[in-house]
Amino acid sequence: MVGYHSVLVISPKFHPILDPDFLPAVLWNRAYLAKVRESGRPQNLAIALERGDGSVSVYRTTTLPHEGANIALNQRYTERLLKFLLWQKGGHLVTIAGNPHIAGYLRGIYAPGGARAFDWKFIGESVHGRPLTIQAAGFEDTPAEKEVATPLGRHLEGCRIGFDLGASDRKCAALMDGEVIFSEEVAWDPSVQPDPQYHFNGIQDSLQRAAAKLPRVDAIGGSSAGVYVANEIRVASLFRAVPQHLFDTRVRRLFFELKDAWGGIPFQVVNDGEVTALAGSMALNDNAVLGIAMGSSLAAGYVTPQGNITTWLNELAFTAVDYRENAPVDEWSGDPGVGAQYFSQQAVGRLLTPAGIDLPSDLPLPRKLIEVQTLMAAGDARARKIYETIGVYLGYNIAHYADFYEIRNLLVLGRVLSGAGGDLILATAGQVLKAEFPELAEQIRFHIPGEKEKRHGQAVAAASLPSIQKQESRHAIS
Repeated sequence: MVGYHSVLVISPKFHPILDPDFLPAVLWNRAYLAKVRESGRPQNLAIALERGDGSVSVYRTTTLPHEGANIALNQRYTERLLKFLLWQKGGHLVTIAGNPHIAGYLRGIYAPGGARAFDWKFIGESVHGRPLTIQAAGFEDTPAEKEVATPLGRHLEGCRIGFDLGASDRKCAALMDGEVIFSEEVAWDPSVQPDPQYHFNGIQDSLQRAAAKLPRVDAIGGSSAGVYVANEIRVASLFRAVPQHLFDTRVRRLFFELKDAWGGIPFQVVNDGEVTALAGSMALNDNAVLGIAMGSSLAAGYVTPQGNITTWLNELAFTAVDYRENAPVDEWSGDPGVGAQYFSQQAVGRLLTPAGIDLPSDLPLPRKLIEVQTLMAAGDARARKIYETIGVYLGYNIAHYADFYEIRNLLVLGRVLSGAGGDLILATAGQVLKAEFPELAEQIRFHIPGEKEKRHGQAVAAASLPSIQKQESRHAIS
C-alpha cells in the first residue's frame, strides 16, 4: 500500500475474488484509530451536524496529533467520516470542534470548486435549501446533541390508503383496520415527464381506485425514493424531467395539493427506504432495523431501537465503503468508493469484465442483471464469482454500518438479491462477519421479506404512517 495506507496495518481475511484490491472502510478506520491509541496522544474531535428542524447530531472521536505525516492521515479520516455523516444524517451547519486546521481543510474540500462540491451543493442547497457551512469551535464548545425521532407509523385503525411511487409503477392498497382489502400496481413512466400534472393525475388516480373499495378514507400514507422534509419534496428522481421553476412552484408541495384534494385528512409521505425499514420492523415485531435495498442504486432506511423513524437522510449510496485511492468513481457525485458502485445493478455491471462475461455495452443494467441471474441459475462459475464478490463487500460493510447505527436486524431486499445469487451474497457476507466480526455475527440477524410481505408490507407500513385524531374530519366516498 502507498499514500494514506502505507503507515497503517490493514490485513483483510477476505479479498473479493473479482476485486482483490478492495480496502474495507471499517478496517481502515479501525487501523487508524489503533494508531491513534498507540500514539499515546489522542486528540479529541467532535463533528456536529445541525438540520433545518433544529435537530443536531454529534459524532465524537479522536485523531492523531496534527503534525508531520499524521496530517494526511487525519485529513483522510475526517473527510471520509464527514462524508458518511452528511449522507447518513444530513445537515446544513457543520461544526468541527477540537481542531481548527482540520475544520479549515474540510471547509475547502466541501465547497464550490472543492473535491466534494457535489456534496456541498446537494446536501446544502438541494436538501436543506441553504448553503452547507462548516465552522470551527473548541472541543469544549461542541454543540449539544438534539436528535429527533419521529413516531410515525404502526397506526392501523380505520380506513386507510397506502401507496408507493416507483420508477416504473405505482403501488396502492386499501386497508380496513390493518387488513389489505385491495392492492394493485399501475405502470407509469414519471421520470421522463416534464409536466407536474402527469404526476398529480397518476397519484390521484391510484388513490381514487383504492378509495372506491372503502366506505370512507380516514388517512393516506405514502412512500417514494427521494428526500422529503415534513411532506415537502426536496429531491426526487421521479421528477427529474420537470423544469426547476415548475419543480419549485408545483412539485415541491405536490403532496400538500393532494392532501387538500382529499379534504385535509391526515396525509404523510416519507422516503421509501424508511417505510421499507418500518415494514420490516412491523413484520419482525422488533426494532433497531437497518433496511438496505440493492436495485438500480442502493437505498436504505432505519428504525431506531425505540421503534421510530429518524429525520436523517440515510442515503448510503453516497457513503464511502472502499478506501483505496483508485476505487471506482461514482459517475454522479464524482467520488470514488461509494456504496452505489458496490451494492446495486451498477456493481453487477462493473464486475462483468473481471468475471469474463461479455455482454453488449449498450445493454441496460437491469437486462445485464437478468443475464447474470440466468447464468447463475444455470450454475455458471463466472456469475458465481460476481455474487461472491458482492458478498465480501457486504460482510465488511455491515460492520462499517454498525459503527454508525445500532443494528439488531438487517432487512435485505432488491433485485440484486433475488434468486440463488442473492442467497450466495448473504452466505458470503455471513462468513465474513463470523470470521472478522464475531460479536456482530451474534448480534445481527438477516431478514429477507417473503412474497406476501413484499407485496403488502410496504403498502401497510405506508398506510400506517399518519395518526388519526378523533376531531379530524374524514373524507367520505360518495
